[in-house]
This record gives sequence, C-alpha cells and structure tokens, in this order.
Amino acid sequence: MSITEATLFWGFLLVYGAIMYWLSPRSTTAKSFYQGADDKGNPVGQWSLTASIFISWIFAKSVTNAANLGAAYGVVGGLAYATYWLSIPVAGYVIYLIRTQTGATSLQDFLTSRFGRLAALSFAAAILIRLYNEVWSNTAVVGGYFGLPGEWQYYAAAMLFTAFTLAYSLKGGLRSSIFTDAIQAVVFVFFVGAVLFLIVPANDSGTLLTTGEFRLEAGMDLLLVAGLQIFSYPFHDPVLTDRGFVNREKTMLKSFVVAGLLGFVAVFIFSLVGVHAQLNGIEAMGNAPAAVGQSLGLTALFFMSVVMMTSAGSTLDSTFTSLAKSLAVDLPRLARRGADRLPSLRVGAVVMVVFAILGNLPMFAGTDILKATTISGTMVMGLAPVFLFYGFTQWSPWSFHLSFWGGLTLGVLLAMGLVPASWAIGEGKYAMLLGVNAYGFLICSAGFFLPLVLRRLVGRASQPSRSAN
Repeated sequence: MSITEATLFWGFLLVYGAIMYWLSPRSTTAKSFYQGADDKGNPVGQWSLTASIFISWIFAKSVTNAANLGAAYGVVGGLAYATYWLSIPVAGYVIYLIRTQTGATSLQDFLTSRFGRLAALSFAAAILIRLYNEVWSNTAVVGGYFGLPGEWQYYAAAMLFTAFTLAYSLKGGLRSSIFTDAIQAVVFVFFVGAVLFLIVPANDSGTLLTTGEFRLEAGMDLLLVAGLQIFSYPFHDPVLTDRGFVNREKTMLKSFVVAGLLGFVAVFIFSLVGVHAQLNGIEAMGNAPAAVGQSLGLTALFFMSVVMMTSAGSTLDSTFTSLAKSLAVDLPRLARRGADRLPSLRVGAVVMVVFAILGNLPMFAGTDILKATTISGTMVMGLAPVFLFYGFTQWSPWSFHLSFWGGLTLGVLLAMGLVPASWAIGEGKYAMLLGVNAYGFLICSAGFFLPLVLRRLVGRASQPSRSAN
C-alpha cells in the first residue's frame, strides 16, 4: 500500500469512527439502551426501523459472498445469495402472527410458552453462536482492504474498526445502533451507486444481466438451498428478530417487508461486481470486490472499502447490542433469575467489551466467511417447522426438540462430511447442501408433528376405555 493509499484508507477509517461516535445518541435509560426507545420512551419510527433492518442485514461478508458468487455463476449466483433477503419478510410476517396471536414480547418468551424453558435455552445457545461468528466475519472483511491475513495492517485495521464500533455501541446501545444504521444506509447506497457507475459502462448491460445458466450445477442448487433456508435462517439471528419487537405490529411488518425487498435488490445489484469480474477475466481470489476495485484503480477500490466498512459497521454494532440483550436480559429471565425490570447499562456494556475481544479470536486463527452463512443456516433448519407450524399445538416440548436437534444433527454431519453421497441432489458444488436441506426439512417437519400425532392416537385409543368405565 502506497503512502497515498495508506493516507486515504486509514484516514477514512479514523474519520468514520470519529463521526459515528460523535453523531450517535447517548442512552441514559435501560429501555433506550436495550430496546431502542428515545429519552421519552417512544418506540423507533417506521422508516428508521426500515433503514436499520435493511443495512444491518447487509453484512460485509454478505456483499463479498454475493460478488464472489456472481463471479462464479453469473447472475444466477447473485440471485441465489440475494434470495436470503426474502427471509426478512418471512420473519416479519411470522413475528407479526406470534405477537398478535400469542402476545409474546420476544421469541424466547414465545418458545417458553409453547415448548418449555429448555427449548428457549437451546434456542438462546444457537443464537449466541451465530452472534459470535458475526464479530470476526465482518471485521476480517474490513481488514482485508488494508492488508493480507498475517500482515499487521490486516489485524490493526480490523481491531481499530472493532474499537470504533464498540465505542459508539457502548454510548447508546440499540438506540445508537438504529440511529447510526440510517446514516450507514445512506452512505452504503451512495457508494454502491458510485461503484456501479464505474462498472456498468465497462460492459454491455444485456450481457451483464444475462450471464449465467439456470442449471443445478451452475448455481441453481444454491438458489434452491436459499429458497429452503429462508424459512429457518432468519430466526436464529437476533440482529433481525430483536427489531421485530421494538414497535407496533403493523409498523414492524411494513418495515420488514420493505427492508427485505430493498435488501434483495441491493445484494443482487452488488453481485454484478462479480459478474463484471467473470466477463473481464479478473481473478476473484476469494474477494471479488477487492479484485475488481484493484483492477479499476484506486478510486474504485476506495469506494469498495467504504461499502464494506459501512455494511460491516451496521452489522457489528447490531451484533454488540443483540449480545448485550441476549446475555443481560433474555438469559437471566430464562434462568428465572431476572426480574421484569431491565438490568443496568453497565451489565450490557461489559458483555459488549468481552465479545469484542473474544469474537475476534477466530480471525487470528483463519476462517472461511462463506461457512458462516451456509453451514449455520443448515444447522438451524429445524427452526422452520417450529415457527411455521406452531399453530398446530398449544404445548409440545418434544415437537421443538425433535425438530431442532434433528436439524442440528444433520448440520453437524454435513460439516463433518458424514452424510451419504446418495443424499446429494444434482452434481453441482452445492448438491450435498441442497440434499441435506431438502430431506432435512422433511425429517424435521416429521419430528415436529410426531408427538402431536402420537398424542392424538393415544387419546383416541383411551376413549373406549373411559366410556366403558
């Protein structure tokens, strides 16, 4: 990195961190820190919530993965990854039903009332693993624009970025996160537009939008995987689901639908960066945005880095606030040690600091950021029947456990390479992933309904004996 590049990139990082801290509001109450309310206790506005959902789910690793898939499979790869954003309207509608039909104030509250405290604790453990992965997978992407893994610039940038994000997260909690999300959303959209302004004229627009084939082995298998995972994937992400309980039901639903559709479009558009790489013979090397930026010059590379910093920042501050709420509020209540009142701000602040440190350890060990999406999404496939079919039961702990642990088991077997080859659907790169998710959904659904069917059969079998008496 030349002196000019170093000045530009490091300078922006320092200015970005200072401005975010200066602009973010300070929370003085626990309701503001943990639930995003203003100083008067008013809930988040609709458009602020929409912007927050939109940008907090545009992870730095996500736009990188979208571009990489565009480079590998053309627009089919971009559509496959963008499909995950349809999870947001799905989650919004299910949360709307849960809130209006059961009166639950959180997903943990809902799970406890329908499936028992152990089910809610199991779910809490799953989302903590998800949140832990969000820390390193986003800071590592930012570090990649300052150096290569193993170089001090890579780690220094990632840790400085973490420190800045932690600082304003400590200042305002969820209120600060939602406020800065609106700013980050505007910056993100502007610089994505700037990137496209450089890329689109360099290609024939018709070719850019038609590159790729809708075949299983050409990325269609991942598109089908995403289509299956949108019914389970969003529910293990409290960055998204926590925002489903901070405003009125209809306001929340509108925000989720609009944010999901905007996210789908934004991610697909950014995947065209990868399609450009494919059409122009640019080697992606696992980071198509950086490779394309380097090929187009310093200006394009800088634009790419700004896109990554804003998307990573919005996700990381949301991760810190979700971790604080999960460990300071939700878990104590599940353990029956938490009162109805919210804990002090200091408890949440300690959680944030601890995970800012521990969450970056995998980055130093070296990891694959794509696995944070596909593997975790497979392991929680058992959540789909729980949230889609909860209306069939009023109380059935076994339904949750057979579905949830069945999906988790299949996900672990997939990660260890122990799933039989006969499960694969097609011959593409994601053939096994598709097979496990397709068959797994059926297995988990069967597990969910099995206790209900057995209960009904036992009830019918006992009716004659009761009438005889």
